Amino acid sequence: VCLHHDLGALGAAVNTRAMERQLEIMKEMGVNAIRTAHNLPAPEFLDLCDKMGFLVMDEAFDMWAKKKNKNDYHLNFPEWHKRDLEDMVLRDRNHPSIILWSIGNEIREQFDSTGIALTKELVGIVKNLDKTRPVISALTETDSTKNFMYQAKALDIYGLNYNHKKYADFPKNYPGVKFLATETTSGLQTRGFYDTADTIRRWPRDGKTKFVEGNKEWSASSYDNVSAYWGSTHEETWAAAKKYDHVSGLFVWTGFDYLGEPLPYPWPARSSYFGIVDLAGFPKDSYYMYQSEWTNKPVLHILPHWNWEQGKSIEVWGYYNNADEVELYLNEKSLGKKSKQNNDLHVLWNVNFEPGTLKAISRKNGKEVLVREIKTAGAAAKIELIADRKNIKADGKDLSFITVRILDANGNVVPNADDLVDFKVEGNGFIAGVDNGFQASLEPFKANYRKAFHGLCLAILQSTEKAGSIKLMATAKGLSSSSITITTK
Repeated sequence: VCLHHDLGALGAAVNTRAMERQLEIMKEMGVNAIRTAHNLPAPEFLDLCDKMGFLVMDEAFDMWAKKKNKNDYHLNFPEWHKRDLEDMVLRDRNHPSIILWSIGNEIREQFDSTGIALTKELVGIVKNLDKTRPVISALTETDSTKNFMYQAKALDIYGLNYNHKKYADFPKNYPGVKFLATETTSGLQTRGFYDTADTIRRWPRDGKTKFVEGNKEWSASSYDNVSAYWGSTHEETWAAAKKYDHVSGLFVWTGFDYLGEPLPYPWPARSSYFGIVDLAGFPKDSYYMYQSEWTNKPVLHILPHWNWEQGKSIEVWGYYNNADEVELYLNEKSLGKKSKQNNDLHVLWNVNFEPGTLKAISRKNGKEVLVREIKTAGAAAKIELIADRKNIKADGKDLSFITVRILDANGNVVPNADDLVDFKVEGNGFIAGVDNGFQASLEPFKANYRKAFHGLCLAILQSTEKAGSIKLMATAKGLSSSSITITTK
């Protein structure tokens, strides 16, 4: 996957534990490689990749001498590009995680003849310091006669952004050339929001038409049926990459939502919709599609939630692996067995809603593999707090990420709960940030409160340099409160 450098509610300042958590979530999904889009990463990030077993495409520039924006790096490129590129390679070349050096992303020089000399120069700078790794650039021009960076014949691998429909003909158009999909997808999703569509939607339709689609919720469906106009959905992209052996891999845009680029929505949307995981670190449903494809562990995930209007026809999707079939039940009545056919990446039932329990069972050779249940939730009744780690270092930097869940009386997450949760901290720590993953929320990240979004929000606790404990208390009007204690050593 591609990862931006920011850490959600914590902003862009480096925190090793926050980066480690992002990588843990990616590893659990099955990710094995990270593209540092589009600038060199913090050294601590590469240390973590070394330690955790990730492969890295280390990227230097988002532009060269030709500008993308008025005040971008093109102003500094003539004087600084050689030193900056040399410094990156010298700094990072002893990291075993790095397998590729990237000299640029969607560089404008690919479209004119100046790209030939500059590509040769930059590749030469890298090779002078490290001849052991291939050099790549993320390109967008697919016509070899018009791509001057390709014509330089200096790149070891052809990196292509998007254009998944061009994968099939790549060996014919670029005979003998190694191929990597350096940036793909740009699917748009909001965690916990679902609406169906007869066709896949491109939001916006193009780069010139004013965006007038969308919805009053400022959201994009988690049914994986929306992408940016230049991209494709998660399933469209992965199906194409999986089909062709000459596609050596792909980097999905992006692993996490990130601050900025809230396409397709205008203000007040303020963070991206592209992530497989939302800004708070809560997985969207497509996470489990990748997990079913990229890992060997058994996976069964069904969506959406099960709180709807009586009789409404609902698409129920199932992502699964390590099984021949999935059988769906509603209130113990079988709705039939489904199996993935041909290039399918999920199975689907159309179900008329009635409250109760939706249950899926995956089976292999008739033997049960996994069971998943989703129950209709009642009114919000209580708060649950779950820490990713209950023991952290008393070093003034370490973090515990506390998931806040709004539950009904029976312990089910209330899928549309938006209760305002107030936090209070006692002991040797403080709240470093709060979030809920909603891309158009204007609540502050630095606060002692947060509204739930689709039943969830997040509080990030940070230690002081004094050992002891941190107690977090969470309250909301009309709900039973909750508390959790974190030990710091």
